[in-house]
Amino acid sequence: MNRHCSRTGCSDSASVTLTYQYAHAQVWLDELAADRDPHAYDLCDRHAARLTAPQGWQVLDRRLDLRPGLIAV
Repeated sequence: MNRHCSRTGCSDSASVTLTYQYAHAQVWLDELAADRDPHAYDLCDRHAARLTAPQGWQVLDRRLDLRPGLIAV
């Protein structure tokens, strides 16, 4: 099954699942989830690479294939 990027106007294939938690001020990037989750966002590589978080938040890249510029956990 091919899912598309959640960003408005983007028709690229999704490759990353974004989730977040307000209590920890963290955004997580993971490998694309097997199933669509209404509480998560599927992003293409381009939008995942350009992702910025609100001031004071931390972006944690939990994918095996790490992208430059993001913090790995």
